[in-house]
Amino acid sequence: MTTCGKIVSASYRCDVPAYFGKWFQARRRAGFCHLRNPYNGKLSHLSLKPAEVAAYLFWSRNYRPFLPVLQDLAAGGEPFVLQMTLTGYPRAIEPHCLAVEPVIETARTLRRAFGPKVLVWRYDPIFLSSLTPPDWHMENFAKLAHALAGTSDEVVFSFTQVYAKTRRRADRAAAAQGFSWRDPENAEKRTLLRELAAIALDHGFTPTLCAQDDLLTAPLVPAACADPARFGDIAGRKLNLPRQANRPGCLCAKVSDVGAYDLCAQGCVYCYAVSSQKRATGRISGQDLGAPCLG
Repeated sequence: MTTCGKIVSASYRCDVPAYFGKWFQARRRAGFCHLRNPYNGKLSHLSLKPAEVAAYLFWSRNYRPFLPVLQDLAAGGEPFVLQMTLTGYPRAIEPHCLAVEPVIETARTLRRAFGPKVLVWRYDPIFLSSLTPPDWHMENFAKLAHALAGTSDEVVFSFTQVYAKTRRRADRAAAAQGFSWRDPENAEKRTLLRELAAIALDHGFTPTLCAQDDLLTAPLVPAACADPARFGDIAGRKLNLPRQANRPGCLCAKVSDVGAYDLCAQGCVYCYAVSSQKRATGRISGQDLGAPCLG
């Protein structure tokens, strides 16, 4: 049986599972939410009725507060995929992220509760600095891969995309915290990716690369973060999900993302979705959890 519908993404713009689980659950119960265009502020209506949603795609560094929502979705037979970022960088780079150990324990809980296909580990972005040189990444990644083995079958890599606001944030943090950072040449990136991919394979992960075709090198394969095949495996049926690339090299199915920028307080220095930590913290505390849209 083939099922049509849409993928609802929550969210690559902010960490909905960590911060806004109550809002998300309220919108599901209401059967709709509003999406705000980040460029012109225009609102659009998005149905969240189960018959109109083929699957959910979540993105988070901390799924622990979101477990009741996931249990509710699973009980209703609504398929979902969990993109889980865990990089374990020093506090100077990721100042307010959850510590590594509870994230690993949550990953094991998710595997036990929802099976082997639901969780996808993201070791991205790869950020090179005086605190995190290539050798550090290989040692750090190997430790994380050993701890997460069996919780997921895929690890997604990418290097930091250095947008203007990313550079400003990283430069300010480097000056304040006393480290340096750099965006290396592609040849160096490929060398490190090959090393990390080999470690991934040794621990049972398929290594994939997210929308950076110029860095593809064996044994890496292109990632599809919103992967129709994975959703179909979880749902137990074929899902008719058209692809719609978000940027060159993207292989994702079309998604409707319910998040908003400047709504994450984890403070990662390489972040593209937050322009001001102070502004983001204020917006989170002021967010109306009964409103039909975030932001």
